[in-house]
Amino acid sequence: AVRDLKALYPDRIVLADAKIADAGQILARMCFEAHADWITVICCADINTTKGALAVAKEVDGDVQIELTGFWTWEQALEWRQAGVQQVVYHRNAQAAGVAWSDEDIAAIRRLADMGFKVTVTGGLALSDLPLFQGIPIHVFIAGRSIRDAADPVAAAREFKRAIAQLWG
Repeated sequence: AVRDLKALYPDRIVLADAKIADAGQILARMCFEAHADWITVICCADINTTKGALAVAKEVDGDVQIELTGFWTWEQALEWRQAGVQQVVYHRNAQAAGVAWSDEDIAAIRRLADMGFKVTVTGGLALSDLPLFQGIPIHVFIAGRSIRDAADPVAAAREFKRAIAQLWG
């Protein structure tokens, strides 16, 4: 799938959302050989798995995102940063239960950005949520369901793009 997407959209970033938990070098190499630009490593992976994936990413001018799903610590975040990880994905876990973005979520996202991470935000993201993140240098927003489930997905995607440009322009 990664190879086909990159062939269809060679000028677009293709993320292999593999959520690698072990065998970092092996799985990263497989993803990058399929022409992924970025890959994900799950936050519970051992730091050596992360370092292995990052080493392969550097060989091919790719990048690694740490998927912050579930339990992780600030000590781990510091380890990732010290290892050279540039990107994290803040994945709000409560989104399936309809829980709103909390002050704790926003504070964590701000702290990650202050640590020097490029932060991607996802997890039940709605258009009306975007102002909550204003003033934080968000790298990427992922708004899967909000776009996929819209009556007009193309119009919904354009509205997200317009709002992002207006708030972060």
